[in-house]
Amino acid sequence: MFKHFGRILKHLCYGPWRLRRVLPRHALKAITEEIRESETKHGGEIRVAVEISLDWWRLLRRETPRERALEVFSDLRVWDTERNNGVLIYLLLADRDVEIVADRGIDRLVGAEAWERICHEMEAAFRKGDFEAGIVAGVQAVGSHLEKHFAGPDLHGDELANHPVIIDG
Repeated sequence: MFKHFGRILKHLCYGPWRLRRVLPRHALKAITEEIRESETKHGGEIRVAVEISLDWWRLLRRETPRERALEVFSDLRVWDTERNNGVLIYLLLADRDVEIVADRGIDRLVGAEAWERICHEMEAAFRKGDFEAGIVAGVQAVGSHLEKHFAGPDLHGDELANHPVIIDG
């Protein structure tokens, strides 16, 4: 009970100022550039979504970061790529939690264990306060899996935007 109350309080206290502190404009530009560069080497699509905090009603429902990531994956239409190889890197800033949701075309080739390993490495960087480096490393790791299984540039062009999506709860 107290843990749940503490989570609600933390989310309610997180605001847009927190995002600007951990991911200033130059960091968002670096992440965008890393995604763009990565996608020149493979036919996959990478999206990064950063949610500052969850709305109070999501917190009352005890929505997990994974559940929210699946919803964002759908909302951003990451599943809607020609070769079913879109990957979402979702960061819930208030929880400092990372979730990777991959479409079936790449997920069946990589598997949950590899995605989880990338998430843990990113979270380790976040614990050190290095959000930009953590996200860039995550994009690089996801990109290496996409390059292994979908080598070469995408013949369908850049299907999804490269800039991180900021969700302000």
